[in-house]
This record gives sequence, C-alpha cells and structure tokens, in this order.
Amino acid sequence: MDLHLRGQRALVTGGSKGIGRAAAESLAAEGVDLVLAARDPAALAQAAEAIRARFQVAVTTISADLSRQAEVERLAVAAGEVDILVNNAGAIPPGPLAAIDDATWRAAWDLKVFGFISLCREAYRAMAARRAGVIVNVIGAAGEKMPANYIVGASGNAALMAFTRALGRAAPADGLRVVGINPGSTATERMEMLLRHRAAAELGNADRWLELCAGMPFGRAGKPAEIGDAVAFLASPRSGYTSGTILTIDGGAP
Repeated sequence: MDLHLRGQRALVTGGSKGIGRAAAESLAAEGVDLVLAARDPAALAQAAEAIRARFQVAVTTISADLSRQAEVERLAVAAGEVDILVNNAGAIPPGPLAAIDDATWRAAWDLKVFGFISLCREAYRAMAARRAGVIVNVIGAAGEKMPANYIVGASGNAALMAFTRALGRAAPADGLRVVGINPGSTATERMEMLLRHRAAAELGNADRWLELCAGMPFGRAGKPAEIGDAVAFLASPRSGYTSGTILTIDGGAP
C-alpha cells in the first residue's frame, strides 16, 4: 500500500534505536526524508548511515537532550520545516512509589512528559502556520494498565494520553492531526531492562527475564517494526480522518 508520504520530511526523537529507529525506517521505506534526534551522536550516526544505505533517503541527525527546554527549542530550529513529528524519546525508570524519589521522578518527566509537550508546542506552532502536519506521540500502554511497580511511567503516560487527546481534538481546526500510539511489551533494549527488573522482583533472578515473555500474547513481545509501521500509517493521508485517537498495540494483553 502506497501511503502517499514520498517527499515529506519527518523529525523522529529517540530515533537512534528501538521503536524510534523502527518508525524512522518505516517512514524511510515510504520515501520520507528524516531528521533523527537523540542524545548519543555516535548512535545517531550509525542509525543514519544504515537508513541512508537501505532506503536512499536524506537523513540528518541532531544530538539533543530533550529534558531541557533550551535544547527542545534548539532542536525545533535546527530541524527546520517538518511535515511529521514523531515524539518517542524518553525512558522512565520502574519501581513503586516508595522506591522513586522526587529528583528521579522529575528527571523522568522532564524528558518523557514535558519533552513531548514542549516539542509538540514548537512543532504545532509551525505546522499551524502552514495548516498542514501530523504529530504522532509514541506513549506506552502503562498509561492504560496502571502498573503500581511502574508508577512514574504509568502516571506520565496517562498524562500524555490526555494531552494527546486534548490537542488532537483541537488540531483539525488548524488543519493538523495529533495521534498517539500505546505500545505494549516490545522487543527492545528497554523492554529487556524492565523485564529484568520484574524478574528480579518476581522470580528472584534478573537473568530469568525471558521466562516472562512466555505468557505474552502470541508467546512473544511485539516487534519494533510493528509499531513503526503503525506510526507511518497514522502519519499518512491514508489515515487522514484520525485525530485525538490513541492506538494500543499490545497483542490484546489484559
């Protein structure tokens, strides 16, 4: 299916690995030129080189710490005009309330929650001036499941779900769309970290984390490409009447 995205330009945060890189690859496969943003310039360079070689699209990289407002603003200026923004950067630590101090909680939200909101503000302003553009927020299913042992992420993701729905309802009046995706367990380095934490708590041994995948839908975690392809579809004109919607991709997990 041709998604009619060829020639567009997308900014993907957290684009050097995991779901962000998968989203970048899915967009590149549709002929979208890319701006990849992440903290690690070496990882960005490696991802950009691989995507250029595979898809023959233009890929530029910008190293930025999106937990800082000045860096968000710098990224928005450096990225220039984009048709699509994929907000994906941010890794919130696991743990129950008693295990997470205020400094850790605030640092996590500065990147994942306020980073998303601040970059949406910058991108939305520019897109609204052109009356064209799509924002895709890759959030996380913890915002629906509310796991107590991931309380910082559950709370932050729920806030971003509300933010995405509210902004997505206003966006059509400005000629824009804003949508979200809530991935469940997805086979990334971050998933391994979270499952190791859970295995240590539940099984007494972090190295037994793979045992926790057996009970997942279809007996496996989701593939990053399955999320990336959904990003590309939701960003495309094929999904042109979708705004304020959040798509959950978790295999039907309870």
